[in-house]
Amino acid sequence: MQTSVTFKNLDPSDHLKSYVGDKLDRFDKFLDNPAEANVVLAVEKFRHIAEINISGDRLSIIGKEETVDMYSAIDMVLDKLEKQIKKSKQKIRERRSVAKNRNRSMPNAMPEMETHQPDEDIERQIIIRNIDYKPMDIEEAVLQMDLIEDNFLVFTNARSDQINVLYRRRDGHFGLIQPSS
Repeated sequence: MQTSVTFKNLDPSDHLKSYVGDKLDRFDKFLDNPAEANVVLAVEKFRHIAEINISGDRLSIIGKEETVDMYSAIDMVLDKLEKQIKKSKQKIRERRSVAKNRNRSMPNAMPEMETHQPDEDIERQIIIRNIDYKPMDIEEAVLQMDLIEDNFLVFTNARSDQINVLYRRRDGHFGLIQPSS
């Protein structure tokens, strides 16, 4: 991890720099990609302030802590940052698993017919779409399917005067649904 340490109202110390660097190296196991840490160590009257900003790996985390001892301030802010990193990584994992599960459960779903599921409540929404259907032959319906992007076409069969549904199959061919007589 790239680390830059800035001192305010405090003499620069190699020992503090190495202490912060060693402590920040333990975050490398949580981060997938290289990250950058900006550390500001400051002293104001009797308060020792440690502020660390970690950016990289699609996240930006800021932690600030102040105590009467600089080393304890550094330790406390690093503990806070560790919790934040774990929490954000867990959220990312959960979002990815939810997205994967949603894609697996509805691989060929049409966008107009999707159901939306809130986080906790499983409530299905039904989107109603009115379709105008006109009389045509099956061959004419196949030609019409080549022109449209939908996965199905509802039409009245000109020969039987019944409503039929022509749909695209996964193998590239068409299927026909017609009522039995």
